[in-house]
Amino acid sequence: MKNREIIVISFLALFLTVACCQKPAETVLEKIHVIYDTDANNEVDDQYALAYLLFSGNHFVVEGVTVNATSSPDGYSNHSLVEWHYDEAKRVMQLCGVWGNIPLYTGAQGSFEEIEAHLNETDFDGYEAVDFIIEQAMQPREDRLVLLPVGKLTNIALALKKEPRIAEKVHIVWLGSNYPEPGEHNQDWDIPSMNYILDVDVPFDMVTVRYGEPSGTSAMMVAHAEIIRRMPNIGPRQSEPVIGRHGDEFYTWGDYAVELYNKYQGHMWGDPKGRALFDMAAVAILKNPDWAESYIHPAPIFTDGKWIERPDNQRKITIWEWFDIYAIPADFFETMNNIQFVGKQTRIQINH
Repeated sequence: MKNREIIVISFLALFLTVACCQKPAETVLEKIHVIYDTDANNEVDDQYALAYLLFSGNHFVVEGVTVNATSSPDGYSNHSLVEWHYDEAKRVMQLCGVWGNIPLYTGAQGSFEEIEAHLNETDFDGYEAVDFIIEQAMQPREDRLVLLPVGKLTNIALALKKEPRIAEKVHIVWLGSNYPEPGEHNQDWDIPSMNYILDVDVPFDMVTVRYGEPSGTSAMMVAHAEIIRRMPNIGPRQSEPVIGRHGDEFYTWGDYAVELYNKYQGHMWGDPKGRALFDMAAVAILKNPDWAESYIHPAPIFTDGKWIERPDNQRKITIWEWFDIYAIPADFFETMNNIQFVGKQTRIQINH
């Protein structure tokens, strides 16, 4: 054998030996730090989105949950107590097995304009949630803290008003608005809070609802029959029952999720009958931005019942639309069946 061939063979043997002995390469992914802000007792989608978030521990660190008050679950015209929303969020957190590990704070009962003049007081309406948001926002992090409001924007606007410095430290992803059309529940409960944020230089994503339109989260339909078939017994079984908002006892999140859907049969539509789980989309696009389309737009303002465009506005926002109505529900059910509890680790290592 010639010397050149011996050298080549020896080199190949050495290369294969080193390759076999090396540890697998690692990819390190950063988790997203989130505060979830919710009117949890309003309908059923807030609860589903919260569970989706809490069971997506491979993507998120949930620093806390804050609540605010909008309408009651039994009628859109009735003003409900913020304590009801706190209690509903607590139920979901208990059934998802995170109660005691992730904090829950009471936020605003009233509106931004009712509260803003009282921010210098120690116990203003919503102070627990607002002060918590500020405290967490000011913590040192490599990336911005994501504020994920899926109700009215009161708590978020108050936090920005009280401590303007957090605008440089947070990223707001809001489920709300029928933009460019008027109306929508979360928006209409506190329009001044939304307008305030639209004029603050802070990253702001608007995850559109657009009732009845295929381009908004209104299209995020999940059939009643699918919930009945797929959700029973999902989640960790609790040793003690949790009393649901209608008085029944539950040991798992999945069984409570079924009951929530059953109670909403009078508010379902389509064939097969179901309802939109709007808020779930806001969690989903944080997990995978490819599950929707987005564009940058000069921040408009809402005045006299309509949107006013400001094309020369240097302040820009991100508008989300055309959500993947197949991939997002599929990921929700996949997450329910392969639970990764949210924790405090900030890095995921994936071996190759």
